[in-house]
Amino acid sequence: MKEVRWERMFWDQLEAAIEECPVVYFAYGLCEPHGPQNALGLDILKAHGICCEAARTNGGIVAPPDYWHIHEHHGEAAWMARSIGETRSWATAVPAWHHFKSVAYHIRAAHQHGFHAALFVTGHYGPNWKDLKTLLEVYQPHVAPRLYGLPDFEANQPGFDNNGKSGGDHAGKVETSLLWALMPGCVDVSRIPDKDPVAPEERFAMGRNAREADRQTGERMVQDEVHWLGEKAKDLLAEYDKVKPDRKPLTFEGIDRIWDEEVKPRMKDFEICQPLFGDVRPPAENSRWRPHWDIPVRG
Repeated sequence: MKEVRWERMFWDQLEAAIEECPVVYFAYGLCEPHGPQNALGLDILKAHGICCEAARTNGGIVAPPDYWHIHEHHGEAAWMARSIGETRSWATAVPAWHHFKSVAYHIRAAHQHGFHAALFVTGHYGPNWKDLKTLLEVYQPHVAPRLYGLPDFEANQPGFDNNGKSGGDHAGKVETSLLWALMPGCVDVSRIPDKDPVAPEERFAMGRNAREADRQTGERMVQDEVHWLGEKAKDLLAEYDKVKPDRKPLTFEGIDRIWDEEVKPRMKDFEICQPLFGDVRPPAENSRWRPHWDIPVRG
């Protein structure tokens, strides 16, 4: 099998790969509740697995995966209270400003190493993917590679039901099917209870339609996403050739300056930093999730 994982490649392999196709994939996700049937790392395992398949099929390199992502504050604290109750989450959570600052340094790495295109794929949902797009829009004028960010379900077309729409869920038929196809050892559908548990502590954020998961359908969805990402990479490479952007060295200080001047003032308006989103209600006053529900946005 062709090796595309940056951290497992030798120097000469990386040089040959970037010469052949100057595209880099960054995958994001975290460990968090995904029902009793899925390994907790579903988000990042799914995103990284899809990126690896895309690079093997279409060319490019996959950066080391990032297992730490946004959770436990603002709207996601409220989601935890509703979805798992007061049980331990086992989440590898960091605040939004920490996660997005890390992404900013990843953008710099893509610029410094000479990539022409960089795709940033998050397997963790909620509204953070919208803010990822905003972040990339801010940094794009300052870097050479053409940037594109997305939740993996944006590439999942036609989707699980073949209805022409992107499909995404949380530990339901879509995510469970995708992980089952990519890493079958990380899914055990025999763990799904016969009846829907009433208590959130028992559901552990399992999707209501998890019993409809199907490995073969997951394999088809992976193929759909790999094709979509390949086409998007071609578009970005063509845009790079058309723009012919300047590639001056970009320092850590430069990344920090852009952050302080252009990102930090907008952080309070990022959707992931709002106290509530969707139909989620605030955590109870005595909930373990309450302290981070309305913390100040630091940026």
